[in-house]
Amino acid sequence: MLARHGVTQWNMEGRRQGQLDSPLTVDGIEQVRRAAIAVTSQGVDGVFSSPLGRAAATARIFADYTGAPLVVIRELAEIHHGQFAGMTNEEISGRYPGALEERAQDKYRWRFPGGESYADADVRAASALAMVAAHPARRPLIVSHDMIGRLLQRRLLGMDVSDALAGQHPHDVVYVIDYRGQVPARHELRA
Repeated sequence: MLARHGVTQWNMEGRRQGQLDSPLTVDGIEQVRRAAIAVTSQGVDGVFSSPLGRAAATARIFADYTGAPLVVIRELAEIHHGQFAGMTNEEISGRYPGALEERAQDKYRWRFPGGESYADADVRAASALAMVAAHPARRPLIVSHDMIGRLLQRRLLGMDVSDALAGQHPHDVVYVIDYRGQVPARHELRA
């Protein structure tokens, strides 16, 4: 299962967080509580989290509701936004004219100035999934972020890069990955 952290103050402001942090809002905490209630029937036996505060706070709530142990995996941290961290798209366009348009040309390989690219983070996503797979948990719940979460889904579902990057992971959705069929499937649990 894949969960995104609850909504933060910076999410509300449209600010790129990357590996900076912003606290969960009151609504974000409530979203996570509803999602945690929804996953209690799923047999979660391990909660794996990004080390960033917003994801760690979210993961603690999931661990409390499920009774599953919490394991922090640094490779689950969000893509490093470098010099763009903490900025809105409007601020980025003002300070770095043309950068967002350049990024749109090759979103996977484009690297945030002073940060990383989706391609860089894709390597981390594979490593994180290997760490989760090596753990004895058989019904893991991974708590991360929107951008790295797209890469986790890509790896788990065998998605094409362009399809993975076109998606988004809403704050109030837990994706359940089902391997019982010929092709892995993704189902949603809504908070």
